[in-house]
Amino acid sequence: MEQSVITRTVMVAPGRFAPGHLGELTQQVPFELVDAVLSQTGRLQSRVRDLPARVVVYLLLAGCLFAEQGYGQVWQRLCAGLDGLKLATPTASALTKARRRLGPAPLRALFALLAGPAPMAATAGVRVGGLLVCAIDGTTLSVADTPANLAAYAKHSCHNGGSGYPLLRLVALVACGTRSLIDVAYGPTSSGETTMCQRLVASLGPGMLVLCDRNLTTNTLIGRIAATNAHLLGRCKTDRKLPVLGRLGDGSWLSVMGGVTVRVIQAEITITTGAGRASGSYRLATTLTDPRTWPAATLVALYHQRWEIETAYLELKSSILGGRVLRARTPPASTNRSTPYWSATSSYAWPWPMPPAAKLASTLTGPASPSPCRPPATSSSRPPA
Repeated sequence: MEQSVITRTVMVAPGRFAPGHLGELTQQVPFELVDAVLSQTGRLQSRVRDLPARVVVYLLLAGCLFAEQGYGQVWQRLCAGLDGLKLATPTASALTKARRRLGPAPLRALFALLAGPAPMAATAGVRVGGLLVCAIDGTTLSVADTPANLAAYAKHSCHNGGSGYPLLRLVALVACGTRSLIDVAYGPTSSGETTMCQRLVASLGPGMLVLCDRNLTTNTLIGRIAATNAHLLGRCKTDRKLPVLGRLGDGSWLSVMGGVTVRVIQAEITITTGAGRASGSYRLATTLTDPRTWPAATLVALYHQRWEIETAYLELKSSILGGRVLRARTPPASTNRSTPYWSATSSYAWPWPMPPAAKLASTLTGPASPSPCRPPATSSSRPPA
């Protein structure tokens, strides 16, 4: 059986800085970027130790890459392939002290530089009608069961006895076309998603379209998003009473939510998968009120992209963490170590193009609308969110 070998050359820094790298991912987090955040946060070492600050940053990022290994094993991974170089062999205690000496500030600053939509503006689905398509949603992550974490994060109670680990709530703003992080906020599970999502509004602005699920399409959040001049497309609960201010020719109608004029689209969506067909009623509200520029069928198909934030969470929780808890034993470390790595690797995620209207079999109807708009029906392997 013939085998092929692919050899890659990775440039590393000289001397004691050599273990500070992430292999090929170093091009996403280059030395100059790490040095800049260390200087910005006042964490550059006054003398070169066996564990320089730059190396410790890469150690923490590599700890996310090898979540199943202790930091001693992660260090061995960083040193693998550096044969012939005189490298430090730090103890577990030395690695712990180095991480504490660094603190969370450089990783916060690193995330601020890495966050944002990946530079793939020409890729289908990244921008639609000139708008950057984003999604906002929340999830929970398990953290280490330590007294420090328990003081900040509670265990979730349920009928089966509760979760085994404390949980933190994470809400994120993600660019759908690339699944890259634009902003993120952490907090205890006692803080609701709708409240925490308001902390992400500062990262919104003109030229953006935010997709929300039915629990986040609230009057308050709609008003906050509209105030940034960003647009919103969100699902509403079907029993929500929305006044009809005027009917439009495509079956949608104008209403008001949170003091903002919105357009409401009522759609019956059918998906076909290997398990069969399923139908559901969707009511979407959007600040894109012109039906000629934004046909109802286009917006229904576009809302399908909201699923990309769920896929991004899957990548974080299953692919990066492998279902494990965050390894940090204190709240500041828990909320700052994984997101820079998540940002660096998210640009490697292959963008999922926006499905055309034909991907979803849907019927668009308005209140007592006599002429619904029916896009062609085909199969779809993914739910519309």
